Amino acid sequence: MKIFLKRSFPPISPLFLVAIFFALFFAVQAQAQKARSLKVMAYNIHHANPPSKPDFIDIEAIAKVILDADPDLVALQEVDVNTKRSGVDLNQAKELAMLTGMNYYFEPSIPYQGGGYGNAILSKFPIEKKAFYPLSAEEGTEPRAVLTIQVTLPGKRKVKFASTHLDFSVSSNTTQQAKDVIEYYKKEKLPVIIAGDFNAIADSDAIKTMDSGFERTCTGSCPPTIPVINPKRAIDFIYFKSKQPFKVKHHEVISETYASDHLPVFAILTY
Repeated sequence: MKIFLKRSFPPISPLFLVAIFFALFFAVQAQAQKARSLKVMAYNIHHANPPSKPDFIDIEAIAKVILDADPDLVALQEVDVNTKRSGVDLNQAKELAMLTGMNYYFEPSIPYQGGGYGNAILSKFPIEKKAFYPLSAEEGTEPRAVLTIQVTLPGKRKVKFASTHLDFSVSSNTTQQAKDVIEYYKKEKLPVIIAGDFNAIADSDAIKTMDSGFERTCTGSCPPTIPVINPKRAIDFIYFKSKQPFKVKHHEVISETYASDHLPVFAILTY
């Protein structure tokens, strides 16, 4: 005959259950935070004119480059909107947004051939706020600007994302424009990512200025972005605000030699 003894267990404390609940909750939250990443691209599109085909506009080729990389945010430079050069009925920013399924923001840095020419931003996230900041311009130089949007990332993290294109003709002007960028975001409380064509190499005064207020997704000898055939210089960069919750997971220059005279820069940031 088997005898079964009844085993008694001490009652579970409500505080113990609460502790278990919060431990599981924070573990799940930590894992979710760890898994979050943000894909960013900087691309000077040369008004969608392939270098090998003068006077030809191939907006679909630019869209394909973007779709293949699948970024969340894209900073575009040298964008034509309703210009005679690219087509008076062609809004390149809007068309790229339609072809990629993204939201867009464009502001002209200069009027050009009946339309506008400047920077644009593409975003997978709804654009909540927009801002246009003109940059300093020495006499005889082309006006330049920086565009900014505000979006909310997964995890309810609000960030500012910017696109810019600095002057190349006068190095002192390029440096002053970099100082303008630093000043614009000096007091910004939200995380800031700024990407674009800075028209300056890593050891220039302009990039040293940018490095004083932001971190690059590449350090030291960054992969070159121009020319597209046998590239020799890195002048296109992605920056993020120092002391913000981003870490660089990946940085690369995409070897796409047809669509533009610049190679696109792609980075993955974790937060």
